Amino acid sequence: MTDSASLDRRTAVPRLIGDPSDFLIVAGLAGTAREVGHLTDGAPNAFLLAGAMGAATMMGLGLALVQPERRVLVVTGDGELLMSLGALTNVGVLQPPNLAIVCVDNGHYGETGNQLSHTSLGVDLATIAQGAGIAASRLVTTEAEIDAAAPLLRESNGPAFVLLKVSDAPPPSFIRSFDAVESKIAFRQALLGHR
Repeated sequence: MTDSASLDRRTAVPRLIGDPSDFLIVAGLAGTAREVGHLTDGAPNAFLLAGAMGAATMMGLGLALVQPERRVLVVTGDGELLMSLGALTNVGVLQPPNLAIVCVDNGHYGETGNQLSHTSLGVDLATIAQGAGIAASRLVTTEAEIDAAAPLLRESNGPAFVLLKVSDAPPPSFIRSFDAVESKIAFRQALLGHR
């Protein structure tokens, strides 16, 4: 059972997120890292993961817990989130009010060869998030639903989860540095310099 989502990630993700400077952002691998990098133009408030599949949600959770005055946004893909479903239960138990998660679900493992992911076979990550205790969970499949879900990222008084179903079109291109030390220092500066 494959998904026939028609939203284009290159327009849907920016429309859902809006001004990325409102957040500290942790982006998952592959497509979501390119999307966030493109959207932020490589700004230091965005930490783009590489080689750490499954880590984005837990990194965002830790960041939200230690930075309660800042809005934290995790942007991850379905394949990466499937690697760490237990992370959603931690978010549900700890209930950080400043954490939002956007899962860009194209139904494929883009990092490893574009094989079908389990979401193409019926797994519903929005239902899993809701069941994990993230009450503000939304499934977005249409343009109108993007506009209705966008305020959750900034206004939810508890963790928020948005499952953005998109087509299998490629993400925008973005050339990034894979120097982990450089990325860490830039993100740390954005974190500590914002007071």
